[in-house]
Amino acid sequence: MTETAQETDAETSKTVLSIDAMGGDRGPSAIVDGMAKSAEKAPDLHFIVHGDEAELSRLIARKPSLGGRCEIRGTTDVVTMEDKPSQVMRSGKGTSMWSTIDAVRAGEASVAVSCGNTGALMAMSMVRLRKIEGVNRPAIACLWPSRNTHGFNIMLDVGADIRADENDLLQFALMGASYARNGLDLKRPRIGLLNVGTEEFKGRAELKLASQAIAAAADRANFDYVGFVEGGDIPSDRVDVIVTDGFTGNIALKTGEGTAGLIRDFLGQAFRYSFLSKIAALLAHTSMNRLSKRIDPRRVNGGVFLGLNGTVVKSHGASDGTGVSAAIKLAAQLSAVGFNDRLASRIAESSGAIDSENEGKNQ
Repeated sequence: MTETAQETDAETSKTVLSIDAMGGDRGPSAIVDGMAKSAEKAPDLHFIVHGDEAELSRLIARKPSLGGRCEIRGTTDVVTMEDKPSQVMRSGKGTSMWSTIDAVRAGEASVAVSCGNTGALMAMSMVRLRKIEGVNRPAIACLWPSRNTHGFNIMLDVGADIRADENDLLQFALMGASYARNGLDLKRPRIGLLNVGTEEFKGRAELKLASQAIAAAADRANFDYVGFVEGGDIPSDRVDVIVTDGFTGNIALKTGEGTAGLIRDFLGQAFRYSFLSKIAALLAHTSMNRLSKRIDPRRVNGGVFLGLNGTVVKSHGASDGTGVSAAIKLAAQLSAVGFNDRLASRIAESSGAIDSENEGKNQ
């Protein structure tokens, strides 16, 4: 193989991610720490990093694993957690978040990763990347620890928009199924629609209509519809994808994260209670570490914006290096399978089939 051919192969195998280094609560040091953790495990990973050029140069220089694998793009402004999306859209062009998304829009990076303001990130992503044809309302999908053998369930929407009608929920089901096939390698994922009960007569009118639409689309879209599911089913092995509106999904997500933290605190207090409990903690150290990792929200950190012409991964605002690394790992996995192209193809195929079916019924 010639030297030129080797260089071409190296470029082809390289995964480039666009990183907003200024959006998180912990500042750019946590972002760079997460990048370094990811780079140690993935030699083909490269980054376009957006933010304060002087500070990023100093932080990256301290991480040997990032040597020669980062391009820094200096920006002067930052989107804060307090900024309103409408305000950001008017004056956000010079921010690290805008620059991060534009690198994906230009095809220079395959996925954007940001810990920044969720509302601003979604608004900016919709304007700069645009929605996939056939998608009315994008959604944020998250991974939820579950009893399934693959370890996780997918839930969407968890906060892109508080509203969703029956057509939106049907599209969420289609996008969630595609994510499950490409992200969890499930050939025929099981879809459930979150409701206040599993009985057919329960729930709002739009949920009943959505349930009928999802059931009708299941065979053509290659998934199994299990019907209504309840909150207790979110971490169960009954379902692979949970569909809901952004208001309900975000509350469930934040409740789950808070409960996981509460359990860790309670266990710590219990094992520090007495001398004997401290001995028990030492004996159970390995098992407790395994449990702690299983319920640690940082290790499944990263909500994926679905329905856009480009992949965006939203990391938790308070993420430390471990959380950022988890989001980057997810972004790299989605990039490796060409997720967004597959998603767009699946939506076009499924939506076309459903439209044809509806036309046949109306004739």
